[in-house]
Amino acid sequence: MSNEHKSVERNSAPRVPPRWFVRTAWAVHRGIYRVTGGKVGLRRPRPHSWGTMRVTTTGRRTGYERSVILAYIEDGPNLVTMAMNGWSDGDPEWWLNLQAHPDATVELADGSRFVRAQRAVGDERERLWDSWRQIDRHLDEHAALRSTETALVVLEPRPEPRRLS
Repeated sequence: MSNEHKSVERNSAPRVPPRWFVRTAWAVHRGIYRVTGGKVGLRRPRPHSWGTMRVTTTGRRTGYERSVILAYIEDGPNLVTMAMNGWSDGDPEWWLNLQAHPDATVELADGSRFVRAQRAVGDERERLWDSWRQIDRHLDEHAALRSTETALVVLEPRPEPRRLS
């Protein structure tokens, strides 16, 4: 490959599917999950690959439960995801909901758990970003498409809420 071609390749923007395609893929994924009763659509992370989980939040305006399927990696007992909104600007609704109501439930391929969300900052964010970078070598280029920093959301285990009798 010529040096000129390498220079052009390095400076070209990363390829991201059109927004309609991303939204359709999300809808299809959720549909498969629903139709199979949750038997298909979630998976554990593997070496050099992220997993998928279903996160149920409380709507910040409605108070209703809202669910979304997200990619995640594990960091000890914590689950880590990116609030990237398909690499578009703006925060995704689920992250806005978690900022207002940080307690949530996640469904994983091997069961569910109660979690509390927080934004990773400082050294923790850098360490976790590096972990994601090990999975996606184009992470920095994709993140550069957004005008604001992509939040890394840490979902820490929390005890099961008490039931009122």
